[in-house]
Amino acid sequence: MNTLTVMRQADFGVYLEGGEFGGILLPKKEVPVGCQIGDQLEVFIYLDTDDFVVASINKPLVQVGEFASLKVVEVNKVGAFLDWGMPKDLLLPYGEQQRALEVDQRVMVRVYLDNSDRLAASAKLEKFLDKEPQGLTVGDQVSLFAYRHNELGFSVVVDNSYGAVLHTQDLFRTVRLGQTLTGYIKRVLAEGKVDVMLDKPGYAKVDELSQRILENLDTHDGFSPLGDKSRPEDIYQEFGISKRSYKMAIGTLMKQGLISISADGIRKV
Repeated sequence: MNTLTVMRQADFGVYLEGGEFGGILLPKKEVPVGCQIGDQLEVFIYLDTDDFVVASINKPLVQVGEFASLKVVEVNKVGAFLDWGMPKDLLLPYGEQQRALEVDQRVMVRVYLDNSDRLAASAKLEKFLDKEPQGLTVGDQVSLFAYRHNELGFSVVVDNSYGAVLHTQDLFRTVRLGQTLTGYIKRVLAEGKVDVMLDKPGYAKVDELSQRILENLDTHDGFSPLGDKSRPEDIYQEFGISKRSYKMAIGTLMKQGLISISADGIRKV
Protein backbone atom coordinates (compact mmCIF):
# COMPACT_ATOMS: atom_id res chain seq x y z
CA MET A 1 0.00 0.00 0.00
CA ASN A 2 1.24 3.48 -0.91
CA THR A 3 0.00 7.01 -0.30
CA LEU A 4 0.27 8.80 -3.66
CA THR A 5 -0.71 12.24 -4.92
CA VAL A 6 -3.17 12.81 -7.77
CA MET A 7 -1.14 14.53 -10.54
CA ARG A 8 -3.67 14.74 -13.41
CA GLN A 9 -7.13 13.67 -14.46
CA ALA A 10 -8.19 11.77 -17.58
CA ASP A 11 -11.42 10.44 -19.06
CA PHE A 12 -10.55 6.90 -17.92
CA GLY A 13 -9.35 7.73 -14.40
CA VAL A 14 -6.67 9.74 -12.60
CA TYR A 15 -2.89 9.48 -12.70
CA LEU A 16 -0.94 9.32 -9.45
CA GLU A 17 2.63 10.48 -8.91
CA GLY A 18 4.58 7.21 -9.07
CA GLY A 19 8.21 8.28 -8.82
CA GLU A 20 10.35 6.09 -11.09
CA PHE A 21 7.16 4.64 -12.66
CA GLY A 22 5.88 8.07 -13.70
CA GLY A 23 2.11 8.47 -13.71
CA ILE A 24 0.26 5.43 -12.33
CA LEU A 25 -3.34 5.01 -13.44
CA LEU A 26 -6.16 4.61 -10.94
CA PRO A 27 -9.09 3.43 -13.12
CA LYS A 28 -12.19 5.63 -13.26
CA LYS A 29 -14.43 3.08 -11.51
CA GLU A 30 -12.20 3.28 -8.44
CA VAL A 31 -11.71 7.05 -8.28
CA PRO A 32 -13.37 8.47 -5.11
CA VAL A 33 -16.21 10.95 -5.64
CA GLY A 34 -14.93 14.53 -5.60
CA CYS A 35 -11.30 13.53 -6.16
CA GLN A 36 -9.14 16.52 -7.17
CA ILE A 37 -5.58 17.13 -8.34
CA GLY A 38 -3.31 17.29 -5.28
CA ASP A 39 -5.40 14.85 -3.23
CA GLN A 40 -3.53 12.01 -1.57
CA LEU A 41 -4.93 8.50 -1.92
CA GLU A 42 -3.92 5.25 -0.25
CA VAL A 43 -3.64 2.69 -3.02
CA PHE A 44 -2.23 -0.76 -3.78
CA ILE A 45 0.26 -0.97 -6.68
CA TYR A 46 0.51 -4.04 -8.91
CA LEU A 47 0.72 -5.18 -12.54
CA ASP A 48 -2.56 -5.62 -14.43
CA THR A 49 -3.30 -8.36 -16.99
CA ASP A 50 -1.31 -6.41 -19.62
CA ASP A 51 1.65 -5.98 -17.22
CA PHE A 52 1.06 -2.25 -16.80
CA VAL A 53 1.68 -0.74 -13.36
CA VAL A 54 -1.73 0.27 -12.02
CA ALA A 55 -3.25 1.41 -8.73
CA SER A 56 -6.28 0.20 -6.83
CA ILE A 57 -8.06 1.57 -3.77
CA ASN A 58 -8.89 -2.03 -2.84
CA LYS A 59 -6.62 -3.67 -0.29
CA PRO A 60 -5.68 -7.26 -1.18
CA LEU A 61 -6.01 -10.14 1.26
CA VAL A 62 -2.23 -10.57 1.22
CA GLN A 63 0.79 -8.57 0.04
CA VAL A 64 4.40 -9.36 -0.86
CA GLY A 65 6.19 -11.02 2.04
CA GLU A 66 2.97 -12.06 3.81
CA PHE A 67 1.34 -15.45 4.39
CA ALA A 68 -2.35 -16.30 3.94
CA SER A 69 -4.90 -19.03 3.27
CA LEU A 70 -6.46 -18.40 -0.17
CA LYS A 71 -9.11 -20.15 -2.26
CA VAL A 72 -8.35 -21.70 -5.65
CA VAL A 73 -10.60 -20.23 -8.37
CA GLU A 74 -9.01 -21.76 -11.49
CA VAL A 75 -6.51 -24.46 -12.46
CA ASN A 76 -4.94 -24.54 -15.93
CA LYS A 77 -1.70 -25.50 -17.68
CA VAL A 78 0.18 -22.61 -16.05
CA GLY A 79 -0.77 -23.38 -12.46
CA ALA A 80 -3.49 -22.57 -9.95
CA PHE A 81 -5.05 -19.11 -9.68
CA LEU A 82 -6.08 -17.80 -6.26
CA ASP A 83 -8.64 -15.26 -5.09
CA TRP A 84 -6.69 -12.60 -3.20
CA GLY A 85 -9.34 -9.88 -3.34
CA MET A 86 -8.14 -8.18 -6.54
CA PRO A 87 -9.51 -8.16 -10.13
CA LYS A 88 -6.49 -10.10 -11.44
CA ASP A 89 -6.20 -13.50 -9.73
CA LEU A 90 -2.90 -14.51 -8.13
CA LEU A 91 -0.83 -17.24 -9.81
CA LEU A 92 0.46 -20.22 -7.84
CA PRO A 93 2.83 -21.88 -10.36
CA TYR A 94 3.06 -25.67 -10.49
CA GLY A 95 6.68 -25.47 -9.39
CA GLU A 96 5.62 -23.75 -6.15
CA GLN A 97 2.85 -26.23 -5.26
CA GLN A 98 3.13 -28.95 -2.63
CA ARG A 99 0.25 -31.04 -4.01
CA ALA A 100 -2.29 -31.11 -6.83
CA LEU A 101 -5.01 -28.52 -6.31
CA GLU A 102 -8.66 -28.24 -7.32
CA VAL A 103 -11.09 -25.33 -7.62
CA ASP A 104 -12.60 -24.22 -4.28
CA GLN A 105 -9.80 -25.76 -2.22
CA ARG A 106 -7.88 -23.50 0.15
CA VAL A 107 -4.10 -23.41 0.19
CA MET A 108 -1.52 -21.79 2.50
CA VAL A 109 0.79 -19.50 0.53
CA ARG A 110 3.39 -16.79 0.77
CA VAL A 111 3.37 -13.97 -1.81
CA TYR A 112 6.63 -13.03 -3.51
CA LEU A 113 7.97 -11.26 -6.61
CA ASP A 114 9.17 -13.66 -9.30
CA ASN A 115 12.19 -13.13 -11.58
CA SER A 116 10.16 -10.82 -13.85
CA ASP A 117 8.87 -8.71 -10.91
CA ARG A 118 5.39 -10.21 -11.16
CA LEU A 119 3.40 -11.10 -8.07
CA ALA A 120 3.14 -14.83 -7.47
CA ALA A 121 2.32 -17.24 -4.66
CA SER A 122 4.25 -20.19 -3.24
CA ALA A 123 2.94 -23.06 -1.12
CA LYS A 124 6.50 -23.98 -0.14
CA LEU A 125 6.33 -21.79 2.94
CA GLU A 126 9.32 -22.95 4.91
CA LYS A 127 11.89 -21.93 2.29
CA PHE A 128 10.97 -18.30 3.05
CA LEU A 129 11.46 -18.59 6.84
CA ASP A 130 14.52 -17.18 8.60
CA LYS A 131 16.40 -20.12 10.12
CA GLU A 132 18.22 -18.00 12.71
CA PRO A 133 15.91 -15.26 14.08
CA GLN A 134 17.68 -12.51 16.02
CA GLY A 135 16.77 -10.05 18.77
CA LEU A 136 13.90 -12.02 20.30
CA THR A 137 12.80 -11.33 23.87
CA VAL A 138 10.49 -13.48 25.97
CA GLY A 139 7.15 -11.70 26.27
CA ASP A 140 7.40 -9.82 22.95
CA GLN A 141 4.02 -9.48 21.22
CA VAL A 142 4.03 -11.00 17.74
CA SER A 143 1.73 -11.95 14.88
CA LEU A 144 1.18 -15.68 14.32
CA PHE A 145 0.02 -17.48 11.18
CA ALA A 146 -0.95 -21.12 11.83
CA TYR A 147 -0.05 -23.19 8.78
CA ARG A 148 0.34 -26.82 9.87
CA HIS A 149 -0.52 -29.28 12.63
CA ASN A 150 2.43 -31.06 14.21
CA GLU A 151 2.90 -33.58 17.01
CA LEU A 152 3.33 -30.76 19.55
CA GLY A 153 0.53 -28.48 18.42
CA PHE A 154 0.79 -26.00 15.52
CA SER A 155 3.61 -24.83 13.30
CA VAL A 156 3.26 -21.06 12.95
CA VAL A 157 4.92 -18.22 11.07
CA VAL A 158 5.92 -15.37 13.37
CA ASP A 159 5.77 -11.79 12.04
CA ASN A 160 5.97 -13.14 8.45
CA SER A 161 9.62 -13.94 9.13
CA TYR A 162 10.45 -17.15 10.99
CA GLY A 163 8.91 -20.35 12.24
CA ALA A 164 7.83 -21.33 15.75
CA VAL A 165 5.75 -23.88 17.62
CA LEU A 166 2.49 -23.16 19.42
CA HIS A 167 2.17 -26.04 21.87
CA THR A 168 -1.14 -27.76 22.57
CA GLN A 169 -0.65 -27.15 26.30
CA ASP A 170 -0.71 -23.38 25.64
CA LEU A 171 -3.97 -23.43 23.68
CA PHE A 172 -6.95 -22.05 25.56
CA ARG A 173 -9.17 -21.41 22.55
CA THR A 174 -9.78 -22.91 19.14
CA VAL A 175 -7.08 -22.29 16.53
CA ARG A 176 -7.70 -22.99 12.85
CA LEU A 177 -5.17 -23.54 10.10
CA GLY A 178 -4.79 -20.38 8.04
CA GLN A 179 -5.76 -18.17 10.97
CA THR A 180 -3.75 -15.10 11.96
CA LEU A 181 -3.48 -14.51 15.71
CA THR A 182 -1.77 -12.28 18.23
CA GLY A 183 0.72 -14.17 20.40
CA TYR A 184 3.84 -13.83 22.52
CA ILE A 185 7.36 -15.23 22.56
CA LYS A 186 7.41 -17.99 25.20
CA ARG A 187 11.04 -19.07 24.93
CA VAL A 188 13.98 -19.07 22.52
CA LEU A 189 15.80 -22.38 22.22
CA ALA A 190 19.01 -23.50 20.55
CA GLU A 191 19.46 -23.65 16.77
CA GLY A 192 16.90 -20.93 16.10
CA LYS A 193 13.94 -22.82 17.58
CA VAL A 194 11.21 -20.66 19.10
CA ASP A 195 8.11 -21.45 21.18
CA VAL A 196 5.16 -19.05 21.29
CA MET A 197 1.92 -18.84 23.26
CA LEU A 198 -1.38 -16.99 22.98
CA ASP A 199 -1.21 -15.51 26.47
CA LYS A 200 1.55 -13.21 27.69
CA PRO A 201 4.00 -15.19 29.83
CA GLY A 202 4.75 -14.26 33.40
CA TYR A 203 2.66 -12.11 35.69
CA ALA A 204 1.85 -9.28 33.28
CA LYS A 205 -1.91 -9.85 33.56
CA VAL A 206 -2.09 -10.68 37.23
CA ASP A 207 -2.93 -7.25 38.66
CA GLU A 208 -5.80 -6.55 36.27
CA LEU A 209 -7.00 -10.14 36.43
CA SER A 210 -6.86 -10.24 40.22
CA GLN A 211 -9.24 -7.30 40.37
CA ARG A 212 -11.62 -9.02 37.95
CA ILE A 213 -11.56 -12.20 40.03
CA LEU A 214 -12.40 -10.27 43.20
CA GLU A 215 -15.24 -8.46 41.43
CA ASN A 216 -16.53 -11.81 40.16
CA LEU A 217 -16.51 -13.17 43.73
CA ASP A 218 -18.41 -10.12 44.95
CA THR A 219 -21.21 -10.76 42.46
CA HIS A 220 -21.44 -14.45 43.46
CA ASP A 221 -21.61 -14.19 47.25
CA GLY A 222 -17.86 -14.54 47.64
CA PHE A 223 -17.52 -17.97 46.00
CA SER A 224 -16.46 -19.29 42.58
CA PRO A 225 -16.23 -22.96 41.54
CA LEU A 226 -13.27 -22.05 39.32
CA GLY A 227 -10.18 -23.21 41.17
CA ASP A 228 -6.73 -24.49 40.28
CA LYS A 229 -8.22 -27.85 39.21
CA SER A 230 -10.85 -26.40 36.86
CA ARG A 231 -10.89 -27.11 33.13
CA PRO A 232 -9.02 -24.55 30.97
CA GLU A 233 -12.08 -24.05 28.75
CA ASP A 234 -14.27 -23.17 31.77
CA ILE A 235 -11.76 -20.55 32.89
CA TYR A 236 -11.50 -19.11 29.39
CA GLN A 237 -15.28 -18.92 29.02
CA GLU A 238 -15.54 -16.86 32.22
CA PHE A 239 -12.44 -14.65 31.98
CA GLY A 240 -11.03 -15.02 28.46
CA ILE A 241 -7.57 -16.03 29.69
CA SER A 242 -5.50 -19.20 30.02
CA LYS A 243 -5.57 -21.51 33.01
CA ARG A 244 -1.92 -20.66 33.66
CA SER A 245 -2.66 -16.95 34.05
CA TYR A 246 -5.68 -17.74 36.22
CA LYS A 247 -3.67 -19.98 38.55
CA MET A 248 -0.98 -17.30 38.93
CA ALA A 249 -3.62 -14.72 39.77
CA ILE A 250 -5.45 -16.77 42.40
CA GLY A 251 -2.09 -17.84 43.83
CA THR A 252 -1.17 -14.18 44.31
CA LEU A 253 -4.55 -13.41 45.86
CA MET A 254 -4.14 -16.30 48.29
CA LYS A 255 -0.65 -15.09 49.32
CA GLN A 256 -2.17 -11.66 49.93
CA GLY A 257 -4.76 -13.23 52.23
CA LEU A 258 -7.67 -12.13 50.05
CA ILE A 259 -8.99 -15.57 49.04
CA SER A 260 -8.78 -19.18 50.09
CA ILE A 261 -8.43 -22.07 47.64
CA SER A 262 -10.11 -25.41 48.23
CA ALA A 263 -11.04 -28.50 46.23
CA ASP A 264 -14.44 -27.05 45.28
CA GLY A 265 -13.23 -23.60 44.19
CA ILE A 266 -12.14 -20.29 45.70
CA ARG A 267 -13.67 -18.13 48.43
CA LYS A 268 -13.16 -14.48 49.34
CA VAL A 269 -11.72 -14.08 52.83
